[in-house]
Amino acid sequence: MREYLLICVVAMTITYLSTPLARAVAVIVKAVTPLRDRDVHRVPIPRLGGVALLLGFAAATLVARQLPFLKGVYSSGQMTGVLLGAAIICLVGALDDIRELDWITKLAGQILAAGVMAYKGVVLLQVPFFGTSTVLPGPVLTLVTVLIVLVTVNAVNWIDGLDGLAAGIVAIASFAFFVYCYVVSQSYNPPNVFSTATFVTAATLGACLGFLPHNFNPARLFMGDSGALLLGLLLAAATISLTGNVDPNAVSGDATTAALLPIAAPLAVLSLPFVDMVVAILRRARAGQKPWQADGKHLHHKMLHIGHGHRAAVLILYLWAALVAFGTVAFAFFPPQQTLAALAAAACIAALLTAFLPTLTRARSRPSDEGL
Repeated sequence: MREYLLICVVAMTITYLSTPLARAVAVIVKAVTPLRDRDVHRVPIPRLGGVALLLGFAAATLVARQLPFLKGVYSSGQMTGVLLGAAIICLVGALDDIRELDWITKLAGQILAAGVMAYKGVVLLQVPFFGTSTVLPGPVLTLVTVLIVLVTVNAVNWIDGLDGLAAGIVAIASFAFFVYCYVVSQSYNPPNVFSTATFVTAATLGACLGFLPHNFNPARLFMGDSGALLLGLLLAAATISLTGNVDPNAVSGDATTAALLPIAAPLAVLSLPFVDMVVAILRRARAGQKPWQADGKHLHHKMLHIGHGHRAAVLILYLWAALVAFGTVAFAFFPPQQTLAALAAAACIAALLTAFLPTLTRARSRPSDEGL
């Protein structure tokens, strides 16, 4: 565990220190988010935060090479593939931040990054399905791997609409998935907690924590596509390297949990971006729009329309993300009945805050307003 704490701190520190440099570069190259109808910021904000996130992640990988136990993570070539894929997709995103690329170019870059990772071994070897591991033909597994990357990077990209939202949700997802990966890795024969998935989630968590002080409202720098696509790829890499290489029966002694958790955990840690993406696609399809045509009706926009302030909306969405992510992972630790009861109680509290916090806030502020 100490090794992963060091990795997290290194990624956090380098990201934090390099973010002002990324902001300065963004200003020089004019990578600045313009004011659009769907945006909530009122002044142009530089966007090239993905460069700082990549530097933090890369620094963590360099330190890991020097650590006796984590050095073995590089033996399979998966970490080299993750780093190459991260560099490619961050470059594509940075180019889009500087001068907006057309959708086909961005898609090609995402496929290239996913293909490089798959070539270096970050690919599903099997598909856990209700307690059994199904082995599919190699080309099919490679295609599924690429699709997972594409869905995840675009889900994270679409949720990046409020200051600190995407970075915070990815941090929550990374921490929850790190816990899950660490526990599952202990079930290996022989036990080995030093895996690609565990390392990637620890480094991603650190990078997000280092970026958040610069990105939380009021943000001084946006992560841009360079950051959103990068974080999505890193989470996809962790999901692929773990989910397709684990025996479902090793997850929990409970048969139902063992059958469902290998599928549910990866989906749960990123449930909020996934739900937002699916709803957006359906909404745009009904309106006769293209699926990638941006609008101002995402979950975070709806939170603002309810009456939440910028920070309150972000914090409540953090709460929902943590509730689903850690609630699902908790099934690997605690009896299902107790976990479900606690999850239901927490969901009621989150729902009440979502619905009534704006009303309570207005009621508390009204007396002071009348006294002015």
